[in-house]
Amino acid sequence: MAQRNRRLTWRLALLMFAMFVGTGGIVVRLVQVQIIDHEYYAAQADAEHLHRTVVRATRGAILDRNGFPLATTVGAFDVYIDPRSWSDISVARRSADTLGPLLGRSPDELLAEALQFEAGDYLAARSVSSQVGLQLFELAPTGVRLVKTSKRSYPEGDLASSLLGFMGRDQVGLAGVEAAFDLELGGVAAEIYFERDGLGNPIPFGRSFGEEPIAGGDIHLTIDRYLQRLIENKLNQEIERHGATGGTIIVMDPDTGEVLAMTSQPSFRLSQLDLESEDQAELFRPRAVTDVYPPGSVMKTLTMATAIDLGLVGPGTTYLDSGVAEVEGGEPIRNWDFSAHGMTTMTELLQFSLNTGAVWLARFIGANQFYDYIGRFGFEDRTRIGLGGDPEGIVRTHEDDDWYPIDLATNSFGQGISVTPLHMITAVSSLVNGGLLMQPYIVREVADADGVRTFDPVVVRRVISEETSRTMVQMMNAVVDGMPTHGAQVAGLSVGGKTGTTTFPNSNATIASFVGFAPAPDPQFIMLVKIDSPQTSPLGGVVAAPIFKDLAPQIIAYLGAQSGTLAFVEREP
Repeated sequence: MAQRNRRLTWRLALLMFAMFVGTGGIVVRLVQVQIIDHEYYAAQADAEHLHRTVVRATRGAILDRNGFPLATTVGAFDVYIDPRSWSDISVARRSADTLGPLLGRSPDELLAEALQFEAGDYLAARSVSSQVGLQLFELAPTGVRLVKTSKRSYPEGDLASSLLGFMGRDQVGLAGVEAAFDLELGGVAAEIYFERDGLGNPIPFGRSFGEEPIAGGDIHLTIDRYLQRLIENKLNQEIERHGATGGTIIVMDPDTGEVLAMTSQPSFRLSQLDLESEDQAELFRPRAVTDVYPPGSVMKTLTMATAIDLGLVGPGTTYLDSGVAEVEGGEPIRNWDFSAHGMTTMTELLQFSLNTGAVWLARFIGANQFYDYIGRFGFEDRTRIGLGGDPEGIVRTHEDDDWYPIDLATNSFGQGISVTPLHMITAVSSLVNGGLLMQPYIVREVADADGVRTFDPVVVRRVISEETSRTMVQMMNAVVDGMPTHGAQVAGLSVGGKTGTTTFPNSNATIASFVGFAPAPDPQFIMLVKIDSPQTSPLGGVVAAPIFKDLAPQIIAYLGAQSGTLAFVEREP
């Protein structure tokens, strides 16, 4: 009996010891978990329950020069499906039938793709409208989750598509102003943390914390929406009328370098944007800024200004036009119409657009000074307008190994040299604004959280003297108003300008162009018109000049109404 009691006592003692050791282990573990390693396990718990998401800032608006919105940001939703919630096929079918019509997708396709998705939630649609989002909130289909986002809205439709550009799916600007000013427009995103349930949905009244995003700034362009629509409609009509492959129109303030309107074709429509299309990718660039071309006879104005500025000639200086110019290393150069004018003044050289006269001037100027002025006019630099793809002009000078005297001859009348339309209108602006090369620009101001930043006109350099500029205005006015039936003449308005016709060796391609201004002698605007491969006629005077004639009265009237000043200046008979 005593032996039995001793065994029970030992067993009880062992049991109590085991209980003591176990309890001690639990206590030690609790101390370790709740005190020693508290921060580590608290972080793990937060990681399980707290979800981190990046909240993008509201993107700033792009406005025209008068404050009218061209691109704004509106609320939208991304739609996700949790495939785990669709494990019951009948539940999945009901949700897909509800969701599909609202997203414009086939319920069967939606169901198949969601159930095959194995890497988290399936993205069913991006940036659906707030109206669709609210409908989904009310219907609450099983497994469907909405995430707030935003998308671009275009109050003026497809106006200035290539200039405005667009954003990618990550809300980063990819082209045009959206890309060039992405930092200013995009603002500063913020990280938000919130408690979520087992399905990843936010817990009502759960913890949430983080900073608020900083909204992006608004960009005010120099572009005027009325003028932009005016030239876009006109360019599209004229391309169709002449069976052309494309074209460009730019309207600029010659005194400041502000681009008032700019359009090129072929291009794309924001309403039909397809980032997956390789064919459409070719249309995304703003061709007026990015694409170079030989300017043709418009270049004769720069050659003439160079000679006048050097004191070599004046408007009444004469030369003998035999209709042909022999140049070392090349074929004889003839006038575009194979004419010969005998004793000819410098003004008549421009009026009749004589190639032989330009060659004569270039020889008189000499290669050193000719290419020095080409550099002054900005052809060897980027325009620095602030958009991507802004190239330097293509100029082969006498310092290059592959240059020949024939290059000087052909360059004098705009062949063998390539510049962008923006280069050309900026250079010609210096001829009529008092002699200053202005840096073209398209942004007037940026208004963001840090205040308002204004962009003022920038003088790149003086190219010609004020006296030379006044002379060139008079001569270019004589080119238009001094020639009977010139295609750019406008009744009651004093106009100056110069046509250009570009041909390409071994090709049927041509470019018809005209650069003009009004009114003389104090231009309120300058316009470049360029039509690519017109089928009706290759001549700038037939194709491009009449486009200026049609647009100029409307532009002058509009600018006059905007400024409250009399816009028309009577032409002398």
